[in-house]
Amino acid sequence: MPEAGSSSAAQTFLAFDFGTRRTGVAVGNTLLGQARPLKVIDTQIAQRRFDEVAKLLNEWQPEALVVGRPTHPDGAEHEMTMRCERFARQLNGRFHLPVHLVDERYSSESDDDSEAAAVILQQYFDSLALPPQPAP
Repeated sequence: MPEAGSSSAAQTFLAFDFGTRRTGVAVGNTLLGQARPLKVIDTQIAQRRFDEVAKLLNEWQPEALVVGRPTHPDGAEHEMTMRCERFARQLNGRFHLPVHLVDERYSSESDDDSEAAAVILQQYFDSLALPPQPAP
């Protein structure tokens, strides 16, 4: 994947703040390197969630997806870590798009799930913009 700000065409990304009840969705592209909240998928039924995701993918035609990976503040995994990783694998398997996991420890401070998804995607874009570190 090209670095943000490179001369290649902008790539669109969708990001997900997965929840068993609500899943926040955000959109952004590498040209601007900015994420914005898109919507909240409000269902506990997995097939309905994936149907909504399919509609969004059809509408936005993203090149890749980003999923928040929650952990405890010390980085230790918990039940939702595994659920989010499973959701990411399912996205990849169903839609055949690259899926990137992003540490979401600090995105859940937002009350709105789509805002949390935007924070997750913004973290991903910000990580692309980091300059290469010189070798020691």
